[in-house]
Amino acid sequence: MEHKLAAVLAADMVGYSRLMEVDERGTLARLRTHRIELIDPAIAKNQGHIIKTTGDGMLVEFQSVADAVRCAVEIQDRMRRRNSDVADERRIDFRIGINLGDIIFDEGDIYGDGVNVAARVEQLAEVGGICVTAAVHDQVDGRLDIAFEDLGEKLLKNISRPVRIYRVVAGAPETTPAAAGGQAAAKAAVVKPTVAVLPFANMSGDPEQEFFVDGLTEDILTELSRRRELFVISRTSTFVYKGQAANLREVAQKLGARYLVEGSVRKAGDRLRVTVQLIDTASDAHIWAERYDRKLDDIFAIQDEITAAIVATLPGRLEAAQHDQLARLKPSNMAAYECVLAAKVLHHRSTREDNAEAQKLIDRALQLDPDYAHGHAWRGCILGQAFTYGWCKDKEATMNEVAFELSKALALDDNDADVHRILAAIAVVQGDLNRARYHQDRALALNPNYDLVVVQMGELFTWLGRADEGIEWIRKAMKLNPHHPARFWSHLGKAHFVGRQYAQAIESFMHLSTMDVQQHAFVAACYGWLGDRTAAAAHLARVRELEPELDAEKFLATMHYADVADLEHLREGLAKAGM
Repeated sequence: MEHKLAAVLAADMVGYSRLMEVDERGTLARLRTHRIELIDPAIAKNQGHIIKTTGDGMLVEFQSVADAVRCAVEIQDRMRRRNSDVADERRIDFRIGINLGDIIFDEGDIYGDGVNVAARVEQLAEVGGICVTAAVHDQVDGRLDIAFEDLGEKLLKNISRPVRIYRVVAGAPETTPAAAGGQAAAKAAVVKPTVAVLPFANMSGDPEQEFFVDGLTEDILTELSRRRELFVISRTSTFVYKGQAANLREVAQKLGARYLVEGSVRKAGDRLRVTVQLIDTASDAHIWAERYDRKLDDIFAIQDEITAAIVATLPGRLEAAQHDQLARLKPSNMAAYECVLAAKVLHHRSTREDNAEAQKLIDRALQLDPDYAHGHAWRGCILGQAFTYGWCKDKEATMNEVAFELSKALALDDNDADVHRILAAIAVVQGDLNRARYHQDRALALNPNYDLVVVQMGELFTWLGRADEGIEWIRKAMKLNPHHPARFWSHLGKAHFVGRQYAQAIESFMHLSTMDVQQHAFVAACYGWLGDRTAAAAHLARVRELEPELDAEKFLATMHYADVADLEHLREGLAKAGM
């Protein structure tokens, strides 16, 4: 047996038995997700070693007391952010206790007084909290930017002597006004567009339709709240105005909202008409309006369909309106959000020059606010585009930067669908389609109506050789956002090609106003399979013009098909075209 002095972290899940009784499979799946994405990476980053796990807890050994405390604070801070929009009955929380003491290692397990005290201290911690012994506190007090509260000496179960306990105070220590002022000057706040969804009006003259109208309003509110780039006013605040004919500008001022969503529902016979509009209260301008006419076959299916359409289209129209304002501003006046917004628009154009400009803007956003999670996610996305298209000087260094940005974004906000969407895309580039599917499913769970997530699910199924499912997902994304980026047509064309539907693939690519090397090559391969050598040669000529050094092997090396047969299918099509 080996004896040594070490820091021991004991963690235990709160309410494990109750959660397992309510939803055993769901609880285990969520706990596994927390381990994979949050807990295990935090332990590894702080040089910890997991000694023992139980169904609802674990013991971790650290060589450094400071590392143990840093790890505990990171886990609890990230869990707090992750739980911010999780219902109480599904929420997973932990208690953590840390002790510095003598422990015994024997056949892969640990024992001793140091372990027992850590386990008892953990039981004193509040839900989502951390308690440490005096031995730990004395080692780190003043060395870490963490505040402690002295809880005094406590008698612990089966421990003969009293032990002084300290509680880690959540949140950063208070700063002096002078220091706070200096921080404010160095860092610009992210000013997200604030949206309020007013209760839709029931124009049917049918009181029984009221439940549908309120349900539709609440669904739109809930789904819009998933978008991390928006700040959505709560239902409690907006439903105060139900049934009132209020002045919209006054309502906006009271709610603190720049944009208002309002609408109405009218029933006539077996038909239902829903109208919705987005209003910029600063100018009283109607940015966007839409009307939905449906048969009243299944009112709840209609509610889901209309909600999905509104929440998919509205953020895009709002971004377009913000971008119009942004075009009139000088870059030096941009806030972090506005820089990210402009960078997104440039990214979607998918050219080398626009990507370079997008990198400059996203860098400025993160200079203004280094802790802007959505900004870090999109910097990873923009650099990932440069990596994929070969627009970077050092591909290995660029991929390392992408990994860093996504790790940072994940640490700041676990619930940003964009983070998991981009992690899935990077996993595809690295050839790990299983990991890509994991992150893609997580992104979809976080925001099932986000067109970029939905279309990427179609891309993933295309790489997996499941063309019909890929086409279905891509068309769903197009339906969700009628103003989708042009590249959605490219994804659809590639899916049709994998499905051996060459005419449909060509028709999809023809929706693009301009085509890049990859798109011309796919069209050439389609014509190759159709036996049209003249059309195939024309597209191959454009490939050579755009990238003279490209040959079939170099081109095929950029593909990520799971099935070799799909890669050979593309190779043969290019050969038939004359490449």
